[in-house]
Amino acid sequence: MHEPLSILKALADGSRLRVAAALMEHEELCVCQITELLQLATATVSRHMSILQNAHVVQSRKIGRWVYYRLTDEFPELLRQWLTRDLAESPQILQDRKDLTTILSYDPEELCRMQKKRSHCDTQE
Repeated sequence: MHEPLSILKALADGSRLRVAAALMEHEELCVCQITELLQLATATVSRHMSILQNAHVVQSRKIGRWVYYRLTDEFPELLRQWLTRDLAESPQILQDRKDLTTILSYDPEELCRMQKKRSHCDTQE
C-alpha cells in the first residue's frame, strides 16, 4: 500500500473525490466522460487525474486516442467502504449518479465532439 497521506491528500479535493466515487461504481471511465461529469476544462481534468495517478488511486490505459481510468487494485478496501457509506446520501454524488447515466449513454466519440463544439462556442462569445 502506498503512503496513506498521499492518498488522502489526493482525495481532499472535491472534484477528485467525485471521480473516485464514480469509479467505485463504474469499472472505468474515459477522460471525456470524467470531463463531462465534472464540467471542467480538459486540462484541469487531466491535472486532477495526474494527481490521482501519482497517489496510486487510479491507473490509466490508452486505446488509440482514448484514455480510460480505473481505481487501482491497491485502493484501500477500508477507504472504499467508508466512502461508500459516507457518500451514499451526498447530494453531489447522487446528482453525479444521475448525470453519469446520461453521460454513459453517449459514445465517447460523440461526447468528445459535443465537448469540442461547446468549447469552440465558449471562445466565440
